Formats: sequence, C-alpha cells, structure tokens
Amino acid sequence: MPRGETDDQRQFREYFTARRDAVRRTAYVLCGDWHWADDLAQSAFMRLAVSWRKVRDREALDAFVRTCLVRAYLSDVRRVWRRRERSVAEPPERSAEADSTLRVEFVAALRQLPPRQRAVLVCRYYQDLDVAETAATLGCSQGTVKSQAARGMAKLRELLRDQEETTTVGGAR
Repeated sequence: MPRGETDDQRQFREYFTARRDAVRRTAYVLCGDWHWADDLAQSAFMRLAVSWRKVRDREALDAFVRTCLVRAYLSDVRRVWRRRERSVAEPPERSAEADSTLRVEFVAALRQLPPRQRAVLVCRYYQDLDVAETAATLGCSQGTVKSQAARGMAKLRELLRDQEETTTVGGAR
C-alpha cells in the first residue's frame, strides 16, 4: 500500500486497475474512437471516484460504472462541438484475415446507427444485459429498450447487407 493511502483509495485503485481496460473497450464500441473512448472511461471512473464512499453494494460497481459510461456517451453526443467534429480517418490497411475484415465492417456499420440505438445494442449484446438492466442503465423504459434494439438490429442488418453486396459486386470477397 503506497504511503498515506487510505483503505478507500486502495480499494478504488484495485478496482480501477482491474476494470479499466474492459471499460475502455466498451467505450470504444459505443463511440468508435479510441481517444473519445479514453475520455468516456475517464469520466465514468471520475464519477465513481467521487461517489466511492456512497456506493454501498460493492457488487454493483460494474453496473454503476457502465451507467456512468453510457450516460457520459449520450451526453457527449448531444454537445454541439461533438457533432461538428467527426473522425473520418479510415484504418490505413485492412487485414487479409476474414475475422478482422468482418470486425472493421461491423464497427463501421455500428457507427452509422443513432447514438441511442448504438447504446442499447452495446448494453444488450456486448455487455449482455437484459432488457430491465439496459433500461436502468439508460434511464428509460423497457419498451424503449425493446423498440430501440429492434430498430437498431434492423438497421444494422440492412447496413451490413449493403456492405456485403458492395464488396461482392466489387469482387473483393
């Protein structure tokens, strides 16, 4: 234990060290930009640090951080400067491996979804939350989660189908 560190600080440091990479990856899936993902993860952990003593159930830390992360993302999306500045750089090269190509195509399609639908899909299928947990994380009704998930999946299928047709016509596959 570093000199002068309290028990709360030690517990927070241990939790942060154990979960930072997973939270950062989730943030990336939400926003599609590693720099923005770092900012979102930092915001979520800052909120946790401020509220550390108030969190009674240590088993709920992951849910608390996930909620902070998703809400920070949705809040950022609403900001005017975030809408003005968009990352448009494509990866320099596509990997020859099919898995890597599919992953790049999937992330590109996911980025085209509206923020709310993307957040619902990430919570439901990447974080493996049920409808009630997703609704609690996003602060909306279960019906909203269901409708946003259905619309998001339909749009994602359409986008991926269009990408496949474009790639197939171009002869790259």
